[in-house]
Amino acid sequence: MKLRWLIILVLVLAGCSSTSDYKNPPWNAEAPTKRAMQWLPISQQAGQAWGVSPRLITAIIAVESGGNPTLVSKSNAVGLMQLKASTAGREVYRYMGWQGQPSTSELKNPERNISMGTAYLSILEHGVLKGIEDPEVMQYALVVSYVNGAGALLRTFSSDRKAAIEEINDLSPDEFIEHVAKHHPAPQAPRYLWKIQQAMNAM
Repeated sequence: MKLRWLIILVLVLAGCSSTSDYKNPPWNAEAPTKRAMQWLPISQQAGQAWGVSPRLITAIIAVESGGNPTLVSKSNAVGLMQLKASTAGREVYRYMGWQGQPSTSELKNPERNISMGTAYLSILEHGVLKGIEDPEVMQYALVVSYVNGAGALLRTFSSDRKAAIEEINDLSPDEFIEHVAKHHPAPQAPRYLWKIQQAMNAM
């Protein structure tokens, strides 16, 4: 009987959880950010080539791999920026006019990985997310799109891309974060965004 009531209590508490839960458990960004900053010369070069902030690139490296260029996840995301060959990798190859997709060994190369990850951010910014006016909101939209796809983000506003962009442009940066926390279907999206902010603050 006690076990039954304990289960009910846990379910009630879970139902009452606030959107701030994505900040728990806490995450110490200092060590992974320090390791990610070892790759700053490459991040700066890629950022300049593709018009992406090197600080954002470094923060993504810190969160995605903690600065480990040989890391391969269970979902087969590879390297410093944890790129999947069949999705982001293929998208960058297509944009460059190349056939196929990158190999695992190519994605484990720090320079190639950072270059391709940065290219993917640029493709998102100037493609499906084009039209977002506030630079801070754009950065947040890029981060959420990088981890969970731009389509998933835009659909939380509207099934029509243009209407979704218009709705995003009505939000302040804080309102955008709140919207993601409340409406994004992937629970990891607001936490990922928060961790990126923590990494950027640690630089």
